[in-house]
Amino acid sequence: MPLLQVEDLTKTFKGHASLFGRNQFNAVDKVSFTLERKQTLAIIGNNGSGKSTLVKMIAGIIPPTSGRILFNDRELQYQDAQSRAKHIRMVFQDANSAFNPRLNIGQILDEPLSLATDWTETQRNEKIFETLSLVGLYPDYTNLNIKHLSISQKQRVALARALILEPEIIIIDDAIGNLDASVRIQLLNLTLDLQQRLGISYIYVGQDLGVIKHIADTIIVMDEGKMIEYGSPQNLFTDPQTDVTRRLVESYFGKILDETAWVKDKNTHQGKEK
Repeated sequence: MPLLQVEDLTKTFKGHASLFGRNQFNAVDKVSFTLERKQTLAIIGNNGSGKSTLVKMIAGIIPPTSGRILFNDRELQYQDAQSRAKHIRMVFQDANSAFNPRLNIGQILDEPLSLATDWTETQRNEKIFETLSLVGLYPDYTNLNIKHLSISQKQRVALARALILEPEIIIIDDAIGNLDASVRIQLLNLTLDLQQRLGISYIYVGQDLGVIKHIADTIIVMDEGKMIEYGSPQNLFTDPQTDVTRRLVESYFGKILDETAWVKDKNTHQGKEK
């Protein structure tokens, strides 16, 4: 049984009114896929392809027009936001706009605990300190105002906020791809380490195919709201079946990859296991 099962998920938006009625368009059109435990699914596509709308429905931020989302074989209802928040959390793209600038880190991390648990203040503080440690921040960070942190530190706080309720799935909406290379590598390694330690499944939305090649088990390619390809990074990046996927790969890597592009990754991985 998959951890997450998405069936024919559709989101229809109404456009401007005209003489012939109100136009409608499907931002997401009958998308289906599964996500297993401890796996990473990446969603790629051009801007406006429906990627962010899809994950916002999965996270419960917006309701689907039709289709089903099942978590552990139980259908998730849009109205049951509190229950969903314990299992599926989201890290947003822009860390600067993701937080109330008047709050300190302790207050930011306490908010989901106060809403979703009946823990005492002492229990919540212990969980906050533990979670900050998981993302490489010291407990005394709780008293710092979020606006005084670097972008890298803010992303670590965003990850801590996602982790604090011990979810099984974390959605990362391009939160790594826009950072500079050294910071991106640090956060990438952190997310992979947390996946191994905690058994988290990730849904990663982004344009950085280099990151996706490294972290993803499977990839969905979206175009105009539809899922047009689905497969492993190796299959999609060496043998794309659609023009959209081909252009995405060539635009990022400069060419369609061949099998040798995975040899170095494999040798590095084996070296770490010794």
